[in-house]
Amino acid sequence: MARDHGEAIGRTIGCRRCGRKRGMIRRHGLRLCRQCFRDIGPDIGFKKYS
Repeated sequence: MARDHGEAIGRTIGCRRCGRKRGMIRRHGLRLCRQCFRDIGPDIGFKKYS
């Protein structure tokens, strides 16, 4: 899920996985809502502390 070539700079419309507009995580080019991030976060290398 690295940055795509030709991707527009600035705010995006919604989550790239489900389209939800609230709870967006845009850091590191993720563009995921928090619910989708919880689902696929461990698969893409993020670890939950505590």
